[in-house]
Amino acid sequence: MRTPVTFFTVLSLSLSASLFADSLTLTSQDITQGQHMSNAQEFNGFGCTGGDKSPHLQWSGAPKATKSFAITAYDPDAPTGSGWWHWQIVNIDKMTTQIATGAGTTDKELAPKGSTQIKNDYGNPSFGGACPPKGHGVHHYRFT
Repeated sequence: MRTPVTFFTVLSLSLSASLFADSLTLTSQDITQGQHMSNAQEFNGFGCTGGDKSPHLQWSGAPKATKSFAITAYDPDAPTGSGWWHWQIVNIDKMTTQIATGAGTTDKELAPKGSTQIKNDYGNPSFGGACPPKGHGVHHYRFT
């Protein structure tokens, strides 16, 4: 049973998120909504032979109170019971509005200065490309 405090906290976070959801826009030169990702964003391993490069991402319309940015790439269709985290990069300076193709490598010169990449579900602190199991059907990759 939820306590009133827990319910109120969840409701507040949901309302806060919805207030900002329409103002922030995320675009890319490398990936397109509803389209298959290229071989460049495919993992290189587990039977996949892609370039394992994170895509270019650009954003605009951040709320004025923004202190920093974080980017995640998540596959909710992975057969793990909890999806698959392909990328998590945090502490991106609030003045940054885009990252280059390949910024998710372990090469610190490509990632935004001061940012930190967290281990993905491949076990690496970097971007890990798409590599759904053969015959598993379409997977959806959410870049947030």
